[in-house]
Amino acid sequence: MMDESRDNAEILELLRRGADGDPQVLSQIWNRHRDRLKRVVKLRMDRRLQGRVDPSDVLQEAFLDFSSRIAGYVESPEMPFFLWLRNLTGRRLQLLHRHHLGAQMRDAGREVSLQRGAMPQATSVSLAAQLMGRFTSVTRAVQRAEMQLILQEAINAMDPIDREILALRHFEELSNAETAQVIGIQPSAASSRHVRALKKLRETLRNTYGFFDPNKQS
Repeated sequence: MMDESRDNAEILELLRRGADGDPQVLSQIWNRHRDRLKRVVKLRMDRRLQGRVDPSDVLQEAFLDFSSRIAGYVESPEMPFFLWLRNLTGRRLQLLHRHHLGAQMRDAGREVSLQRGAMPQATSVSLAAQLMGRFTSVTRAVQRAEMQLILQEAINAMDPIDREILALRHFEELSNAETAQVIGIQPSAASSRHVRALKKLRETLRNTYGFFDPNKQS
């Protein structure tokens, strides 16, 4: 994982050199983070929108927000740069959810509680789909579908904050300090909850055939 402080310094230097709004400089900065932001969108986009909305469309709108607001960020950077980009992208994704789903949006109150209104919650369905490739090498479609349901149930049983911490650390690749800032808790609490969540998930799935390679278990 890259050093966020050093990355912020490099980004801010680029922005200072392109203070006149040079589009090439802005594109250079955006492209450094685009792949990570796209993973965030894929993880958090409501599955009912898959096939109807392309993550690249969300990123295109977020880039326009980035271009118009970057001067304000450079003047007063109140958070690490990637978290700021993530918030812009999350707001665009949230607007898209509201536009397409309206009253069908799930548990909006919890999303605001966990993400301060900026980012849709990662669901057990999306997390299970991502985790399947990390926990098992099963290739038969029927077996994978059955195992994914088991994994979803295990994730659903977790505390919502612990579930978010797993999403932030393992799929968005945030540091512990960044994760704590996003959730709104102390870094020490984020670290202990992360360890506890991983342990609980592994214990829940350890006795389920196929999730772990016996040769790799301790």
